[in-house]
Order: sequence, then structure tokens, then C-alpha cells
Amino acid sequence: MEIVELILDEENEEMIGIEAVSIVENPAIESDFIALADQEIKLAKVDEEKKILMGAALIPNKPIFRKNGEEMFYVYFSKDTVRKASELFFQNGNQNNATLEHQMSINDLTVVESWIVEDTKMDKTAKYRLSVPEGTWMISMKVNNDEVWNDYVKSGKVKGFSIEGYFADKAKINKPNLKTEMDAILNEEAVYMLNAIRGIIKNDKRTRSGKKITFETYNDYPDAVSNNAKRGIDLNDKVNNKCATQVGKIRATQLRDKRNISLATIKRMYSYLSRAQEYYDEGNNEACGTISYLLWGGKAGLRWSESKLKELGEINLSSMVIDDDFAIIDDRLAYSTQEKAEEMAINIGCEGFHVHEFEDQEWYMPCEKHSLQKYKCPKGYVKDYIKHKCVKKK
Repeated sequence: MEIVELILDEENEEMIGIEAVSIVENPAIESDFIALADQEIKLAKVDEEKKILMGAALIPNKPIFRKNGEEMFYVYFSKDTVRKASELFFQNGNQNNATLEHQMSINDLTVVESWIVEDTKMDKTAKYRLSVPEGTWMISMKVNNDEVWNDYVKSGKVKGFSIEGYFADKAKINKPNLKTEMDAILNEEAVYMLNAIRGIIKNDKRTRSGKKITFETYNDYPDAVSNNAKRGIDLNDKVNNKCATQVGKIRATQLRDKRNISLATIKRMYSYLSRAQEYYDEGNNEACGTISYLLWGGKAGLRWSESKLKELGEINLSSMVIDDDFAIIDDRLAYSTQEKAEEMAINIGCEGFHVHEFEDQEWYMPCEKHSLQKYKCPKGYVKDYIKHKCVKKK
């Protein structure tokens, strides 16, 4: 049976890395999480469980069985891919994205801790009797959803973590296949409609008596989105269509022609534009980062997709205090101590920390800048991690 190595396809701008963590009954990596017992961790003010789960998110070099139609094969991830994927997960701000059995998005679940196991004997996994190999990506998840905690975790219905994301077959990464890319788009719409059917059947018994079922799609995005997509297509033509994947090009055609798009597509649009804006250079019309960004609707597309998802209740509050130890500030995780922020900075591939004032408290966030973009101070200046800027040397 074929064994396929999956890697991060960094040339594929809209499909890269892990977008969510699902809690499931049968994790593909066959490693159950544990619920930290109340005698181990207590709330500072209330005597109750903190409701934190710990477990393996991704184990390197472990064969995972997959079936695609009649084709059966195994996939695996190298240590390097596991580490890169764990870093991108936080860099893309996906720590609040959680699902149940890969089918239903659930709120109030947040990944609050992440690390790569370097020494199996000294790692904290040994304390909780979790046997995982070196290079494993471990996470701790805060569960502020009582229904999920009581009905699924405490009852034992779910037993581990399972990742959701986009990876590429290393052997096929340089062999673009238009049919495969078209199938990805069609599959995206099909999954959306299938989930819609499931939701309607589950929540509305009237559908069983012959009620007509309709699917929500949207084309109320502003002309600026369509104009950006058209500009991106024109600029790409001038550079012989060398930029973007076929999926990105087809998406641009949809937006240019004001076609209806599904909720799943809006989510994909928001996800890509949120993380790709740093590669957009308004002054360079030949840069692939600029062209690809425009193909997906550009800044207007980001504004519209964000507002649409908020309107539809698909985006949670961007800032909130989770408990005495953790807070989410502008979609990034912050900690009550500087030491924890610096520890997490190492795990996500950056340096230092910066400080936010929120809810009358100082919160420490990993990395020197909130945007995760590294910066250097000019000559004669040094970095001030508290003021979050460069200051003159004393």
C-alpha cells in the first residue's frame, strides 16, 4: 500500500496549514487527550475545574490510514512539517477555531498552550502519563462551553484531537492538476450543501413533510471586490499568468462576474485575505503577493467577508478574558505572565513579547509585535518590549 508524505505547500496561497482542531471520538493519530483533574489546576476565585484538555495534535512519522474512493493509502508528517504547521496555526490566528467530529463548529474552545516534545522523559507529557514520541505537537485546550464539557468530554464521547487543514502530497506538489483543483472547488460547495441538508433535517422536522429546501448563497459583496478581482486577473495576464493557483484564478472569475458564493467560500476568502495581506504591496503590480491578494477581492474583500461572517454569527468576539491566566485580544492569545508569553513565543517561531492593557489588567502576548512581523530598530535605538516600539539608547 502506498505511503504518502504530506507537506506544507507554501506556494499555494489559500490552502496551507492547520485551520482548526476538532475533538473527536476516534482521533486519526490514535492518541487520546486527558482532562486535567481539578486537584491539579484550580481557578483562583472559584473552586471548580478549569476545564482544560491536553493531548497530541500531530505525531511525526506515524502512518495514518486514508481512503479516497477505491484508493487506499497511508499518509504521514515529518518532524519539520509538524513544527512548521504548529507555528502557522498560531501565526494565522486559528487558536479559536474548533469543531466537533469535523462536522460542527463550536464556540468557546481555545488552544491556550502549544509545544513540541523535545525530550520524552523530561516533557510534561510524562507527568500525565502520555506516551508520545519526540517531535510530537502537543496542545492544551480551554473548554468554556459547558454543553461540550458535560455532554462530550466528561461522558467520554470524545477521546482526542484531530486536525483540520491543508497539506500537499510531496511527490505531486510540482505537478499541477486542473481537474483536481476544480474538484476542490466543487467539493467545497458540495460539503457546504451537505452540511446544510444535515442541519435542516436535524433541526426542522417539517422538511420531512415535503417542505422545499433552499441553500443560502451570497453576492451582496460591493463592486470594489469585483473590481479588485478583475484588476488581479488583468495584472496576472501581463505576467503570463504565473501568479496564484488555479483555484485562486477561478475564485477571481467568480468575484469578477458577481456570482453567488457559499458560506464556506466566504470563510475561505476571509481566512486567506487575513493572513495574506502582509504580502500585498500596492506599489508593485508584478508581485505575486499583490496579484493573488487582488484575485481574492483585496482589502475590500477582507472587509466584506469579515462583516458578512459577523452578520451571520460565524466570527466570535475578537477580544475576551478567558480566565485569570488567559485572554484573547484582537484574535491573539495573551497570558497573565511575561514568562508564559516568552515561552510561547519560542513555540510559534518569534522572539520576545509585548504588553496589552485590557479589562484593567496587563496581558503579555508572544512576539515583539502584534502583527507577528519582525522589525529592527534603527542605529542608536533599542527595542522596548513594554512600550512596543523602538526607543533611544540610554
